[in-house]
Amino acid sequence: MSRSIALAEQAAPFLRYLDDWYAALPAVELAALVGDRPERVAVFSIDMINGFCKEGPLSGPRVGALIAPVVAVLTRAHALGVRALVLTQDTHDPATPEFGAYPPHCIAGTPESQAVAELAALPFADQITTVEKNSLSSHLGTSLGPWLRERPALDTFIIVGDCTDLCVYSAAMHLRLEANALNLRRRVIVPARAVDTFDTPVGVAKQLGIYAHDGDLHHILFLHHMAQNGVEVVGDLI
Repeated sequence: MSRSIALAEQAAPFLRYLDDWYAALPAVELAALVGDRPERVAVFSIDMINGFCKEGPLSGPRVGALIAPVVAVLTRAHALGVRALVLTQDTHDPATPEFGAYPPHCIAGTPESQAVAELAALPFADQITTVEKNSLSSHLGTSLGPWLRERPALDTFIIVGDCTDLCVYSAAMHLRLEANALNLRRRVIVPARAVDTFDTPVGVAKQLGIYAHDGDLHHILFLHHMAQNGVEVVGDLI
């Protein structure tokens, strides 16, 4: 039998702690991260595609608002000499079991599965590697593993995009846990201002008969969980 937990009361001190932790996240200079060895640095943009930013059942303004900061990170990194730039993108098979948990979205061959125009229009877009994925994971069943093995010098990974608690979390944690398992010296950095997640208010969820999802809580809680596991969560890249 599951026990009842009065979260509204019991978790209040922890939620205040999370607010303070999030507000105190430091800003980090991107140029300092890259330094004089840009060949060691990679930037992964996760799911900055039409189906989450502009159209389709899982798109929304919170994720759409990430377009400008993500474009800025990629543009500044490229200007600093970083060439290991990757877009990992939902490109679903229509038969994927994931559609048992989420409505059909970002099906291969549809506009939803394509990068937003702002990324496609970057003057160095032809130098960016696209990794198609059929699940929340950028690593499982994708071309990312071989891509990484061909670039053993990479040891610093900057993760931007969406969603904080789903695909961003999966990508950052895979990189971190892989490094732990293989004794690799690796930094995994997530700037809080360049990631976000969606919001499904309780009232809307009850009306539609779906799970509620508090965007702010999931965003901060999963950033905190990543930080607890060795991912470097920063407030912003300046």
